[in-house]
Amino acid sequence: PAGAGAGAPAAAPHPTPSSSPSVAGCGDGYEVAVRVLHKLGVRYMFGVVGIPVTPLASAAQAAGIRYIGCRNEQAAGYAAAAAGYLTGTPAVLLTVSGPGAVHGVAGLSHAAVNCWPLIQISGSCEQHEVGKGAFQECDQVAAVQQFCKYAGKATVVEDIPRIIAAAHKAAVSGRPGAAYVDLPSDVLLSRVAGGAVEKLVEGRLPQGAGEHRRAAPPASDLRAAAGLLRAAQRPLLVVGKGAAMSPGAEQAVQALVNGLGLPVLGTSMGRGLVPDDHPLCVNAARSTALAQADVALVVGARLNWQLHFGESPKWAPGVRFILVDVEPSARDASLAAVALVGDAAAALRGLLAELQAAPGVAPQRFSPWVSTLRQKAGAATSSLLKKLGAANAQPLDYYTTLGVVRRALEGVQGPAPVVASEGANTMDMARLILPVKAPRTRLDAGTWGTMGVGLGYAIASAVTDPSRLTLAVEGDSAFGFSGMEVETICRYQLPVVLVVMNNGGIYGGDRREAALREAARSGAERGGFSSDPIPTSFAEGSRHDLIMKAFGGDAYRVTTRSELEAACSRAFSARRPALIDVVLDPMAGVESGNVHAFNAPKAKL
Repeated sequence: PAGAGAGAPAAAPHPTPSSSPSVAGCGDGYEVAVRVLHKLGVRYMFGVVGIPVTPLASAAQAAGIRYIGCRNEQAAGYAAAAAGYLTGTPAVLLTVSGPGAVHGVAGLSHAAVNCWPLIQISGSCEQHEVGKGAFQECDQVAAVQQFCKYAGKATVVEDIPRIIAAAHKAAVSGRPGAAYVDLPSDVLLSRVAGGAVEKLVEGRLPQGAGEHRRAAPPASDLRAAAGLLRAAQRPLLVVGKGAAMSPGAEQAVQALVNGLGLPVLGTSMGRGLVPDDHPLCVNAARSTALAQADVALVVGARLNWQLHFGESPKWAPGVRFILVDVEPSARDASLAAVALVGDAAAALRGLLAELQAAPGVAPQRFSPWVSTLRQKAGAATSSLLKKLGAANAQPLDYYTTLGVVRRALEGVQGPAPVVASEGANTMDMARLILPVKAPRTRLDAGTWGTMGVGLGYAIASAVTDPSRLTLAVEGDSAFGFSGMEVETICRYQLPVVLVVMNNGGIYGGDRREAALREAARSGAERGGFSSDPIPTSFAEGSRHDLIMKAFGGDAYRVTTRSELEAACSRAFSARRPALIDVVLDPMAGVESGNVHAFNAPKAKL
């Protein structure tokens, strides 16, 4: 995300690696790799072990790095990506060679597009066997290059510190992202002369490795941005997930909002920097805010599809953008009246100092504008709450189901829960209905719209901060991508509750136009497969709750509002693995969710 850097957000209660790791003295490439990772501050590793990386997971544990073994590299990658976002420090995705490395590309590319720090480490075949048809032979560096900022391969054990340090630097510097390290079998198995691993690491690790400087924008740009805000009549502050990653940005954002009276709008994962119930949070008046703002201060968010490309008619013609971005794209920079290139927190602190040094921006100046937005937001919120209060559909629909979940979340004591949501309608309706109160507590499909991320996200959230309840609200289609990670959640006894919206298919019931439906039926009959189900359907009467039960977690199947209320109450308070299978009206929602013009014209929510 724009405006983001690396490093753990100051307020996050995450464990830190011990100062002196106790690594079993194997004196080989495995030990070298984990010692380097430890020195760089890596805390978490997610993966699937096998030839040739199995010993690396145990070596990581010996070094004080927590290893979480997943059931599929795809889910492990999503977990590692989310852990990087939640902590600000790269996590490691560990895979085997060949197909394992290729499976890992799902998580690698997801981290790359979302600008989350991640290091994928994959084993590979022995170098002397390359070109001979070796076991799982693959040019893995070439396979991953388009999805990462750096890809390097160690050819001798002495290369490992330099290669891992370069990957770490790429993952955290500038716009954060993904990096790849290839460790051939013969390199991992190589012995360090005399067993002097620590001497090798110290001697080969580049000076300054692991350090990261957070740059502030030039003073001249800060003055220009302050001038635009002083002249604005209808300013709008937009915060994205890049701002959520920048240590100190939460305080800087709130100082701008509270001190200057700026209305604020959060992107999906930028929400929580200012709580949804803050009087200047105007998420519920998004359309009006975008359409009428004359100056938009966009922090840690890109002007991509999620912000309508910064173009009219969603944005007001002539709106002037102040873009706070650690490394803006050429297109975004071309749309900005002023680009503040640097870390989000540093940029906002500098901007606030400029505005305070020469008065001209005060809450009363924007009172008419803020009043308009608050009226719009208040009306929308009141309408939503009225609808949720009356919702008691049978069979269950999205308003009834998520209204119950919302009320249950409001009753959770302690730190704000982390909520992940995915699936077209499930994610869109969860964005609307489930509130966000703290930064980095809302996770979804992200910039790339990736499905299958939910369980990996939930694992990462529960591992990096077990003090919080983690809730994953899953469409049944999205759940299917990584459903076996239920076993991972149970094996590690993570405080994760899964709510599966079971509507029997992708988008639910048959929504095809009559002509297409008839053509498909006729063609299937002619082809001899007329008994096949429709393309969007799943097995009738699916019991997702039984998957959780099979691995020893708490399992619930609900068909009514009262059953769901009871299940949420028990599951949220128990803080142990649980799955609530919600039998939903198959015609609730719309096809494709709410993405541009892809929606069916009518919806039953």
